[in-house]
Amino acid sequence: MSAFAAVDCGTNSIRLLISDVGTDGTLTELDRENIIVRLGQGVDATGRFADEALQRVDAALAHYTDRMVEAGVTDVIMGATSATRDAGNRGQFFDMTARHLGRIRPGARAEVISGVREAELSFAGAVLDLDRGGISGRDSGVLVMDLGGGSTEFVVDAGSGGVCSTRMGCVRLTERFLHSDPPTAQEIGEAGRYVADQLVQASADVDFTRVTRVVGVAGTMTTLAALHLGLESYDPDRTHMAVIPLEGLRATARRVLADSVAARNTSSVVDPGRADVIGGGCVIVDAVATRFLEQGIRTITVSEKDILDGLLAEVVERNR
Repeated sequence: MSAFAAVDCGTNSIRLLISDVGTDGTLTELDRENIIVRLGQGVDATGRFADEALQRVDAALAHYTDRMVEAGVTDVIMGATSATRDAGNRGQFFDMTARHLGRIRPGARAEVISGVREAELSFAGAVLDLDRGGISGRDSGVLVMDLGGGSTEFVVDAGSGGVCSTRMGCVRLTERFLHSDPPTAQEIGEAGRYVADQLVQASADVDFTRVTRVVGVAGTMTTLAALHLGLESYDPDRTHMAVIPLEGLRATARRVLADSVAARNTSSVVDPGRADVIGGGCVIVDAVATRFLEQGIRTITVSEKDILDGLLAEVVERNR
C-alpha cells in the first residue's frame, strides 16, 4: 500500500485528506481534517493577504505536514483556490507551501486552481458516493454547487452542461455587504441583488434549465444540512449524502442569516470560525434554492466529498 495526500486551501479553511491506496486501487481514508484559517481575510478590500492570515495558514500547514510524515505519505498535491487568485502578495503564500510540502516531495508546492478546474474537481469528488443517495453522477442533469469563501462554482453533467466560477462566497459577501450583527434588511437586500447578478452572469456559461438534481458541497452547505437535521453535534456520516428538501434548507438559511453571531455560536454544529461569515453563504443558498424550486426541483443532496477528493484522485493517478 502507498499513502498519498491532498490539501485544499480556500478562502476560509484549509483541509487535509490522507488515504492509503491498495494494490487493487482501493482507497482507505486515514485522515480528514479541516482548520478555519480565514486566508481571505480582507483580501476583497485590500487585494493582499493579511500577515495574521498567513501565520494561521503556516501553523495549519506545519501540522498537516507532520500528519503526512506520520502516515508515510510519499506524494502530495495542494490546490489553492479563490483567495490566492486575487492576492497581490501571493508569492509569500506559495513560498510557505514549498517549505512545508517539500518535506514530503522535493519541489512540491501549492498550485493555483482556476475557477473552471475547481468546479470540475468538485464535481469529480461530489459524485463519488451519489449512488448511495439514489442518484448517479452519470445521470444527465446533475449540478454540483461548491459554495466556498470567496467563490461559488457550478458544473452541470461533468461539464457538458457548462462550468462557471462566480465571485460570490460566504466571506466575500459578508465582508462586502453584511456589516451589522445581525445584518439589516437593507444589507441583506444589497447582498441578494449582487447574488442575483452573479447568477445571471453564470447562466451565460451554465445551462441551469437542464438541471434535474442538485448536489451541494463545502462548509456552508454541510453546516446548514446539520442544522436542518437537528444534529446535536456535527456528524459527517449523517450529513454525507443527506437528501434535504430545498424549502427546508432555504428556511434554515434564512433563520441563520437573521441570527446574531453570538446566537450562531450557541449551536454545537457551527464551527466558531464560520459563525461570523456563514451569513453570506446563507444569502447564496436562499437565491439558488429559490431558483431551483421555481424549476420544480424539490430536494438537494449534500456531499461531504468535494474538490479535496478530486485532488486526491489526481495524485493517485499520477503515481500509477
